[in-house]
Parts: sequence; C-alpha cells; structure tokens
Amino acid sequence: MSQNQNDSRITSLLTCDTILQSRYRIVRQLGKGGMGVVYEAIDLRLGHTVALKQTLTEDEALWKQFEHEARLLAQLNHPVLPRVSDYFTEGHRAFFVLQFIQGDDLATMIKQQPGPFPQNSVIAWADQLLDALIYLHSHDRQIIHRDIKPHNLKITSAGKIALLDFGLAKSRGVPCENESKCPSIFGYSPRYAPLEQIQDLGTSPQSDIYALGATLYHLLTGAKPPDALTRAAALISSQPNPLKPAHEVNPAVGIDLSAILSQAMAQNPHERYQNATEFREALRRLGRADESVIETDPYTVVTSSPAHEERDTTLVGSRRPGSSSRFASHAIAAVLIILLASFGVFCRYYQWKMPPTVTQDVGIATTASAEIHAEANSSARVNRLALRSSKKKESLRAE
Repeated sequence: MSQNQNDSRITSLLTCDTILQSRYRIVRQLGKGGMGVVYEAIDLRLGHTVALKQTLTEDEALWKQFEHEARLLAQLNHPVLPRVSDYFTEGHRAFFVLQFIQGDDLATMIKQQPGPFPQNSVIAWADQLLDALIYLHSHDRQIIHRDIKPHNLKITSAGKIALLDFGLAKSRGVPCENESKCPSIFGYSPRYAPLEQIQDLGTSPQSDIYALGATLYHLLTGAKPPDALTRAAALISSQPNPLKPAHEVNPAVGIDLSAILSQAMAQNPHERYQNATEFREALRRLGRADESVIETDPYTVVTSSPAHEERDTTLVGSRRPGSSSRFASHAIAAVLIILLASFGVFCRYYQWKMPPTVTQDVGIATTASAEIHAEANSSARVNRLALRSSKKKESLRAE
C-alpha cells in the first residue's frame, strides 16, 4: 500500500455503523477539529453510549500527544471532566474512548441564542469550572488545560458543565530522559488565549485563568473579547484598549463583576488572580454580597428551572421591582391600625373632662346675670313695701 493511501486512511472519517475492535459501533459524528474528530458510538459489550475520539494526523509527535491526552484523562476523576476508558489503534488510526456527555457545547448555544447568557447560570458554571481547575492545577503533575473556550465546554441536561478536549493540555512533574520524546504541542485559540501562550513564552495556571475570564466575558456580554495581540498592539501604539469593561458592553453585569473579569484577563500574568481558588473566592464574595440585599416577598412562591439549580454554588438573585415598596406600604398601614386601636382603648378607660366651650361660657354667664338681677329686684320690692308700711304707721299716729 502506498504512502498516500496510508495517509488517506489515517485522515479519513468513519461512516455510520462502522465497528471498531469488534466492540464500538459508530452512530454519528459529533464534532471535528484540526487534529481530531469525535463520534457518538455504542459499546456493544456493555450496551451503553460512549464518545470515540480519532486523531486525524500522521505526524508521529502528534500521535504521541494524542496518546498522552488519553493517558492523562484516564488518571483524572472530577465531575466536570470526562473519563477515558480505552485507547487503541486500528487501520493506521489511533482512537480513545471516553465518557459520552449529552448536551450542546456553548459555541453551538451562542449561535442558537446570540446575546448575553443569564448571569446566575454563568457564575454557577464558572464555580464548577474553577473547582475543576483547582483540581487540575494542584494535581501532582499540575495539569494546565490551555484551551478553555466555548467550543470545549458542554452543558448537560441537568445544567452542569463539562470541560472537554485536552489536546493542548500540558502536565509537569514527569521526568523525560529525552526531551524529544516529551513533545509540547504549540497551539492556541486567538480570542481566548493569553499573550504568553500566543507568543509561545510558556504557560502556567494563570494562562487557564485568562482563558476562563475571556470565556466568561463572552458569555456575560454576548461579545467576543479582542485577542491579546490586538490589545498589546493598541497599548504599544497608545491607542484605547479594545477590551471594553464588561459593564460598559452589558450594564447588567455590574461594576464589581466587571472588575473581576478585567483582573482575570490582565495582560501581565502576575496581575491576574494567582490561582483558581482566589478567582473562585472573588466570585463567591460577590455572590454573598448580592444575596445580603435580596428581599423576598412573603406572598410570592419563588420557583426556578431545574436547569439553573446548582448545588453548593452561590446564586445572585435580583430584587424584583416593586416588592420592597409594596412591603413598606403594608407595614405602615399595620402600624397605623395598631396606633388607632391603642388610642381607642386609652380613651375608653381614661375618659377626659373636656374644658367648656365658648358657647357654654356665655350661657353660664347669662344665667348668673339673670339671677343677680332677680335678687336685686326682689330686694327693691321689699324695701318699697317696708317704706309704705312705715308711712302708714306715721299717718295713724298723726291722727
């Protein structure tokens, strides 16, 4: 068989119902990249669905990197990361079998629904991803993913997120007698890779922090972030920073969350969060601050979609407009009713003697004046009678 025929077999895609290793039956193609393709397949031995990844290169170094990816994933155990169960070669092609994750990747979801994603969902996904990065970066071999982007993130039917494609992943701590046998594949995704990765200056955990920050920026604003080279060129030429703060692109993001994203996407790795734990704690502090100002209307039952429920994560809720003013009006009315009732009870048991009115004063004064005049008239009448009697007595004596 000629070299060209071998090359065509290596890079050719599998058709439906193709059976590999007398065990895996191809169902359909799920996705295709520069170095590989992923299929949905049935494990005929165990009777469940798996994902089957095939390399599309004849480069020996890339084959070794493909095998390295399979061995790397086989050692990992985290709910955000898929498990690898098998690796084999057949017909001058290399394959590995990994856990099948049902759902769409975020790049597909962005195409279907352009615009910002719900903020509480994005932060919940970020919390899960940062937990996975803490696991990877603190692994005894310190694994750096180096390709975090919407295409490599899949959302399950339960609303969980999965981090896929470790094709560019780099691990440390493994001694190599011959450096050529431990190749490091150079590659990056322009919109999400940091400057040090684009310039091939070496990557670190801060490189994954930048890529995750850029991905969150895209999800929260609905706009792709400018690549790091464009930002660097603008800085050198004293042009405005093409990376606008997230809250200026989407005011719903808020200044505090925007500042967190800006720090994660700093051009200088030393100005970013120094580890994934620090990044996650910044987002959780923001969540706790937002929760402290949430007021729940006691008359409303709050429900949420199961797809947005996240266990052991901080959700930011927004206050529902008008709920606080309605609650305040109810409280004021209740206080007024209590005060009126208290006043009525007080008046019932402590009757007050009201001071006489002006009309009553006039009536009393008129009555008193009439009595005085009556007494004066009576005295005058008595005096006149007494005078007449004395005059009669005098006239009788005269006679």
